[in-house]
Amino acid sequence: MGQTPKPIDVNTIGLRALLTFRAIIREGSVTKAARELKLTQPAASRLLAQLEDTLGFELFYREKGKLIPTSDGLLIFEEINRALDNLDRVNELARDIADFRVGQLKLVAPPSLLETIVPGIAADFLEQYPKVRLTIDSPSIEAAKGLIASRAVDAGFVKLPLNRPDLNSETVMVNESACVMTRDHPLARNSIIKASMLRDQPLILLGMGSSYRTQVEAALAKAGVKPQVRVETHTVSSACALAARGVGIAIVNEGLGRAYVRDKTVLRRFSPSIRHEYAFVTPAVLAPSRLVQAFYELTRTHLSKLQKEHAALASSQK
Repeated sequence: MGQTPKPIDVNTIGLRALLTFRAIIREGSVTKAARELKLTQPAASRLLAQLEDTLGFELFYREKGKLIPTSDGLLIFEEINRALDNLDRVNELARDIADFRVGQLKLVAPPSLLETIVPGIAADFLEQYPKVRLTIDSPSIEAAKGLIASRAVDAGFVKLPLNRPDLNSETVMVNESACVMTRDHPLARNSIIKASMLRDQPLILLGMGSSYRTQVEAALAKAGVKPQVRVETHTVSSACALAARGVGIAIVNEGLGRAYVRDKTVLRRFSPSIRHEYAFVTPAVLAPSRLVQAFYELTRTHLSKLQKEHAALASSQK
């Protein structure tokens, strides 16, 4: 505080430094950013340091080897990202004209959706729009929100709540939580698994530090259960695969977990209720394009059909 702002010579800010900063924000680390840009880690760190020196303020907090964006860093990221995205769009438009492509749609989605429902929606979309180039990335939740708000991507799937006025959202999927276990597990005979039933049971839990994990642990604690965590993981697919091996009981998103329930496993509703809500999100400052609107409509149709299939399957298993 109290320092005179440093004069900024924009001519000294190199494109590689801006690309490196954007990649670090998107990837969450210098190492991953360097790999994406085909740089060495020291080179990426040097470019970041040069950019901070040119700007006259820090873009990240350094905490125990991790880079955490400062508020100033996040603010300037949106402008830098928009500028770089405009350059990207010029190049993409030239390629589209040369190759007779008629459009492009950039989306973001969490890995859990990208491994389950999004491929089906994308296939339906590309069947209807065969000349559109579709790009789907899977950044962190906060990075996804920033990419949509800054219009670096056209839209995306984000887990609620958003807590951002610069984004518009339409809820497209609401699921409960469920337990996945082997068919011969003693608890598999129950249609609902209460938290109290998981006392002394080996568990497979997701998302350490996430709000969902906090809810799961709170539900177990309220039931007087000290969780016996056998495995920590970060994807529904890996949790269900471990459950199929008899490693433990996985507590997952019910709607997503169904995609990985095979002959050896069953899925049972978890109680108390812990809901998962996902929304289709677009920037608030821009009306959705024709392609974005088409993808949204196909999403609603696909998920409605999937919901009916799940309901019919559940009814047949009663």
